[in-house]
Formats: sequence, structure tokens, C-alpha cells
Amino acid sequence: MAEKHALASVASTDITARDFTIVAVPLGSCEQHGPHLPLGTDSIIADYLCQQLASHLASIVVAPTIAISASGEHAGFAGTLSIGTDALSTVLTELVRSADWADAVIFVNGHGGNAEAVTRALRTAKLEGRKAFAWWPSLPDADAHAGFAETSMMLAIAPQLVDMSRAQKGNTASLAELEPALRAEGILGVSANGILGDPRDANAQNGFDYLNQLRQSLSEFVLEHCLIAVNP
Repeated sequence: MAEKHALASVASTDITARDFTIVAVPLGSCEQHGPHLPLGTDSIIADYLCQQLASHLASIVVAPTIAISASGEHAGFAGTLSIGTDALSTVLTELVRSADWADAVIFVNGHGGNAEAVTRALRTAKLEGRKAFAWWPSLPDADAHAGFAETSMMLAIAPQLVDMSRAQKGNTASLAELEPALRAEGILGVSANGILGDPRDANAQNGFDYLNQLRQSLSEFVLEHCLIAVNP
């Protein structure tokens, strides 16, 4: 990513000089992704998508990644860190408030467990008259966690962090089937290895295909929602 797009790498006066600014916030997690993927998988993917967005839209600046979020469903697996939904909601609310110098904020989400916190923060932002949005990745027929889709994307972005010799098949039932047990027992209750899906045939080419789909979806969302909302 060009340094001019990284919020942490520019000066305050560089922001003031811009005609229009949307802050993209990568929202990830620090949670287990099976024995073959790093704990920061969600954060790495969210950050990558923000970088891609900034390279295509000059109005975007990318905030530092929020890499510890609401991952309570992964409790019981070593390495997982979580601040919970209430704390994350407060963090996101205050972040939006602090960004009144920008025209809008968009949360680029890499972890589904953050949904409730994001919803609360956006509700508050709307009540306060602030422009805040959230985009969620959607890949039809993709498996849910640390499976073929996520592993393929990580092989495309950061292959040095993936150990395919340790990739294992996980629980391949649909999320709809697993949801009651997931809510009651977390991931450990439905998958001893922490995987929902089967990563064993994952590959970088599919990963790039997935990432291109998500980048296009994100760009279209920003154009159709964020830009129109602040420039009606």
C-alpha cells in the first residue's frame, strides 16, 4: 500500500489537505484458525482488502487494524484473545466519534463474531448524525472458518504463514446446522481442531479469485453507499 494511504504513516496536515476522506478500518481478530493458519488470519485478510480498496479509490485512508475484537466463541483454544462485544462496541463507537475530521468511516470486517458490536456502533453513529458504514465479506458456498476459502486466501496473501502439512478436515456441516451448538458451546463444541470446512485442497489461485470477488464487492459498496451518502 502506498504510504499516503496509510493513516498512521502520514501527518495531520496531509489529511487536512485532502478534498475528501473516507477512513477504512480493518476489523479482524486474534483467534485460532486451526493448526495450519495464523491467529491473525482475519486481520490479515481485512487489512489486505483495505489496501486494495485504497489503491483503487483515492478518497480512502486505511486506519490501523483492530486486531483484537469479539472472539469469545473461540475460547478454549490457545492464543485466542478477545475483548468481548460490549467493549468492542464502545471502541468502535468512540472511534467513529473521533473521526469527525473525515467524511465517513467504513468498517471492513474479517470476523463474523464482531457483528453485534458493529451493529450497535452503527446504530449509535446514525443517532448522532455521523456517517459510518460496515461491509461484510460474502462468498457463496464458501466454508465457514479456516477451511478451503480462508486457507486459499491466505496462500495468496501470505503463504509463508500457512503450513499445509498440518491442514486437516474439520466439521463440514453448514452454519445453519451448527448454529445452536455454536451459540451454546462455541467452536470447540463442534470442532475439536477448530476448523469448519476442509482446507486440504486450498490453493493460491482460488485465493486470488476469492480476493478479487471481495475487492470488487467492497469497492462497489463504497461507491454505492459511502460516497453517495456524503455526496448526495
